[in-house]
Amino acid sequence: MYQALYRKWRPLTFADVIGQQHIVDTLRAQLMGSRLSHAYLFCGTRGTGKTTCAKLLARAVNCENLQNGDPCGQCAACRGILEGSVLDVVEIDAASNNGVDNIRDIREQTRYAPSAVKKRVYIIDEVHMLSAGAFNALLKTLEEPPPHVLFILATTEIHKVPATILSRCQRFDFRRITPEDIAQRLAEIAAAENIPLTAGGAKLIARLADGAMRDALSMLDRTAGCESVDEDAVSRSIGILGADDAVRLMDCIKTDDLSGAVRHMEQAYDSGRDLSGVFDQLLGLIRDMLLMKTAKGDISAMLSPAYAAAEVQRLCEGVAASTLIAWSRILQDSLSRLKNAANRRVEAELAVVRLCTMGGEAYDSLSGRVEALEEKVKHGVPAAREGAPQAPPMQAVTPPPASEDSPPPPSDADAPAWLAEEQQAQAAPKEPEKPATKPWQHWQDLLKALEGKINMGAFTCMKAGYVRAEHSDDTLMLFCDDDITAGLLKAEPTKTRLRDAAIRLAGTPLKVKVYEPGQKPKQKPNKELDEVLQKARNLDIEVTELI
Repeated sequence: MYQALYRKWRPLTFADVIGQQHIVDTLRAQLMGSRLSHAYLFCGTRGTGKTTCAKLLARAVNCENLQNGDPCGQCAACRGILEGSVLDVVEIDAASNNGVDNIRDIREQTRYAPSAVKKRVYIIDEVHMLSAGAFNALLKTLEEPPPHVLFILATTEIHKVPATILSRCQRFDFRRITPEDIAQRLAEIAAAENIPLTAGGAKLIARLADGAMRDALSMLDRTAGCESVDEDAVSRSIGILGADDAVRLMDCIKTDDLSGAVRHMEQAYDSGRDLSGVFDQLLGLIRDMLLMKTAKGDISAMLSPAYAAAEVQRLCEGVAASTLIAWSRILQDSLSRLKNAANRRVEAELAVVRLCTMGGEAYDSLSGRVEALEEKVKHGVPAAREGAPQAPPMQAVTPPPASEDSPPPPSDADAPAWLAEEQQAQAAPKEPEKPATKPWQHWQDLLKALEGKINMGAFTCMKAGYVRAEHSDDTLMLFCDDDITAGLLKAEPTKTRLRDAAIRLAGTPLKVKVYEPGQKPKQKPNKELDEVLQKARNLDIEVTELI
């Protein structure tokens, strides 16, 4: 009968346990020095070896021929415990045996000496699931058990264990296993099982396992049937994006290519990829980019093994740290909504839309947005929004040729006098209306003159195209696309230096007015019209204003 890899390759000695050397050395020393405690508490994340070490300790305390702190595996006690025939070693799942009656049964059993081995061992897994009454029933027995009894408690949520239990146990914290140790162990097991595992596949599985050896072996078990267990095979089997696919999706997000990003999400959805896993993978890539962007010194060892350092460095160009933080917040919010979303695909695509069309409100602060603009300008990334497309010029419509039967067109002599006068008035050339404002021709020169002399955030917004300059009479009007830009230009000494530079370029006195979004310049008052309206009101004539 086939046995899962994580069960088949469960460590049989303390030497086989990887990533928990601090715990293994302590337990060995206690076994060899006969300084065992009456109760142990193993805590840590899943798949890190808590139950494995508990079973090893149960065999070691009953082994008849201890080998340097390790159970020999040959004596009757070791073989019986491995086969499960020794009834004195009991493994209890507290998730399904969490009542007071279950603990009372254990308390009654502890009165009797073991029948086949030296010590009666109780391994209580997921002990945090016990009820409050069960914990209280266990307290006295756990504090002063008979000399032939050993308790080993294991939990993944140590904060749920009462302090009264913690104080009666020796606590051991299991660490997450490093990706390097997991990849090395996977390579050894794959070689023994004749699984064609590549180095890239082992690194990807190790990264996805998140420090859990059991999860890594389960992933290897799922991909063992492939001809070659490489990165692509692991990605297809686990249901995540491949490294290249994740990089291409990040490129689309970086360049605001919404159609390309949605297309990648559609491909991931159609191929059966887990959308939560896709976002989790993007978060991992953003984490690497943020480390590359902000950390000082060599951080290659801290990066995920799935991406090359040069590739991560390329993705960082033109992206500020504040932008990466804003992206991660959008993805985390979407991940929390995906759990209860009626349509996960729509929710995922909406998240991609928010990433590609991110506005200033997504940043934590003004300095974060200014940093993002500076980064774009620094790397030559266009930050200005495209203007509205111009309407095509109207083409002259040529009248159809007149037929022979059609009557001749009326001549000017046949037209009445009043019509001739009206046609002449319409044909007279009209004097073109002068526009109230016009674009200011010295804008580029003004940017050159202000470089390094005003607030960097204000200068970046002006250079990025968030300000439109128009000129009317003796006033230079600056129309801003957002409130943040307007606030930067209104602040002193930025506004004063901007006005002085504009006056030097124009050669005439100028006033500078900054307008916020939606704010328009006030029209000049019409004194003659105001006088007529005032006289009408004085004569009690009703005046209706049409806007």
